[in-house]
Amino acid sequence: VRQCLADLGFTRASFTPLPDQYYGAGCSTVGTVRLTSLRSDDAQLQLANLGPVACPLADTLAGWARFGVDRAARQILGSPLVRIETMGSYACRNVAGSDRRSAHATASAIDVSAFILADGRRISVLEDWYAGSREERQFLSVVHQSACKRFGTVLGPAYNAAHADHLHLELSGSAFCR
Repeated sequence: VRQCLADLGFTRASFTPLPDQYYGAGCSTVGTVRLTSLRSDDAQLQLANLGPVACPLADTLAGWARFGVDRAARQILGSPLVRIETMGSYACRNVAGSDRRSAHATASAIDVSAFILADGRRISVLEDWYAGSREERQFLSVVHQSACKRFGTVLGPAYNAAHADHLHLELSGSAFCR
């Protein structure tokens, strides 16, 4: 955990290490941090609605936000990223329709719902994945593919209706990208 915290600090993210919590029934937050912001090349990136996140996931998110999302926003949409909206991280629950615990039960997954750009635009997975402008759809496709290169499991609108409004990002799994 100490090395992960050092690595995360090196990204210039703002975070607070959290005490380990065991909730029972396979649910816990161990080795987690509360992320308050990430860094792009030259600015702070805000995060909305994010709870405890396992440190290795936070570190991977920091790299994806800077190199995958911000740079794609600048290149494709002509405006830098300023904020990532999420639907949270930790939730003591099962994978929908199964008796297996979700990666959310150990703060090992983040659900990203939208991206706010410096020019005020909000690019939403729900509203823009299929119905956005050509550039907005291209941007979402690029950040999805970029996530697939960094995270073990990435689920989006093409996976199923439960993921119509967000990108599910988790480190576990072996390159499952839908």
